[in-house]
Amino acid sequence: MKNVWGPDGGRVSGRLAAPAVTYGFTGTPRSRSAPSESATSDNGPVIPHHRHGSALAHETAGSDGGPGTPRRSVGRSSHTPRDERCGDRHGRPGTVPPVPGRRSAVPALSGLGAVFAAGVALFVVLTRQVSRNGPLVDRDWSVLGWFQRASAAHPALLGTAQALSDLGNVQVAVPLLLAAALFAALRGRAGGRPLWWLPPLAAAAAMAVVPLVVGGVKSAVARPAPGKVHLGPNGYAGFFPSGHTATSAVAIGAAALLVLPFVRHTALRRSLGAAAVLLAAAVGAALVWHGYHWPLDVLASWCLAGALLSAVAAAGVLERRAAGPRSRTPAAGAGSAVGGEAEVDTAVEGRPA
Repeated sequence: MKNVWGPDGGRVSGRLAAPAVTYGFTGTPRSRSAPSESATSDNGPVIPHHRHGSALAHETAGSDGGPGTPRRSVGRSSHTPRDERCGDRHGRPGTVPPVPGRRSAVPALSGLGAVFAAGVALFVVLTRQVSRNGPLVDRDWSVLGWFQRASAAHPALLGTAQALSDLGNVQVAVPLLLAAALFAALRGRAGGRPLWWLPPLAAAAAMAVVPLVVGGVKSAVARPAPGKVHLGPNGYAGFFPSGHTATSAVAIGAAALLVLPFVRHTALRRSLGAAAVLLAAAVGAALVWHGYHWPLDVLASWCLAGALLSAVAAAGVLERRAAGPRSRTPAAGAGSAVGGEAEVDTAVEGRPA
C-alpha cells in the first residue's frame, strides 16, 4: 500500500489515507455519497488555511527538502524566470508592455553635441593653419588657382555667382531668418507647445554669434585678399573666415530647422532640407568663384555654421520632447488597444483614468 503524506508532513497510511489528505483545509472533504446536512449547500462555513504555492507530492522518499519533500517545486529553478523580466521601457520608467513610451532625447542630443564639438575643433584647426601659414595654405593656393581658371573660362557664370554671393548680405539673410522664426513661433504657440519660443530664440542667438566670432577672428588673423600676400591699403580687417558664408549658412540652415518640423509630407521635407544645404554650399562656392574669398575662408565658415546649427537643432529636439506625442482622439468603435493604452498610461502616472 502506498504511503501518503499530509500537508503538515505527517504520514498517513492504510484506508484512512484518502480522507486524511485535506490539501490545506481543516475539515475532511465532503462526501458525495452521503452529504451531511451542513455540506449540502455551497454556503457551508469552511475556514481556509494558508496553502503553499507548490504542488504536494503523494509519493515521497524523505522529508529533508530533497526529492521526497511534500512540496515538489521547493529548491528548483523556475520554468518562467520572471526575475529576468523588466517592465520598464528605455526613457520611460515604470511603463509596462504593451504601452509604448516616448523616445529618449539623449541619443539625438549626444549626436548633435558631437557635431558641435567637431565643428568647433575644425574651425580652430583651420584658424591655426592660416595664422601660422601651415601646410593647408599651400593647398589653398592650388584650389584657388583652379577656381580662377574655371571662372576665366566661363565668364557668363559671373552674374550667377554674384547673385548667390549677395545672399550672404545681412539685408537678405536676416529678414529670411526673422520670417522663419515668426512662422515657427506662431505655429508652435497655436499648437499649445510649452517651449514654442526656444527654437526661434536659439536661431536668433546663433545669428548674433556670427559677427562676433567672424569679426574677432578676422582682426586676429588679418589674412589678405585671395591671390595676395599682404593686406591692401584700404584698412580691411581681413578675409578669414568668410562672413558672407557664415551668415548665409546660419540663416538658411536655421530657417530650414524652424520650418521643416511643420511640413507634414516626408518627401517635401527632405527636398526642402536638401535644397537648403545645396543653396548654402552654392553661396560659398560662388564667393570663391568670384574671387572674394579663399577656399579655406569658406570652409572655416561652414565649420562654424555647422556648430551653431547643431545648437539650434538641439533646441528643436528639446522643444519637441517637451511637447510630447500628438494627442489623438480615438474614433467611435475603435479597437480596445487604444483605450487600453490610455488607461495604463494614466495608471502609471498616478492619475485617475
